[in-house]
Amino acid sequence: MAFRKGKRKLNKKSMPCNKPRRSPNPKKKKVVKACEGGKEKIIHFGATGFGHNYSAGARKSFRARHKCGQKKSKLTASYWACKSLWSKGGESRQPKKGQPRKGKRKYGSRRK
Repeated sequence: MAFRKGKRKLNKKSMPCNKPRRSPNPKKKKVVKACEGGKEKIIHFGATGFGHNYSAGARKSFRARHKCGQKKSKLTASYWACKSLWSKGGESRQPKKGQPRKGKRKYGSRRK
């Protein structure tokens, strides 16, 4: 699996089963080698543009909206997103009130 920017390849044989790690794909947060029932599959999940796990309410809403309680197959990206990114704990980084999020500018400000 080659990616244009990083040009890093994943070695499926050297990856441990069912242990998420950072993805070399610049568009995804994590990658996992999912193993279930004798099948192996490389899965990239989690959009890099989205922050997540800001509050217990945000986690609860995501899990309800995506039906995380019903995800059973380890061979799907939705299973790993629910388990790894949106489970209890997670990231606690949140922009302070009144400050723009990273990469965004306030209205009316221009770069010169």
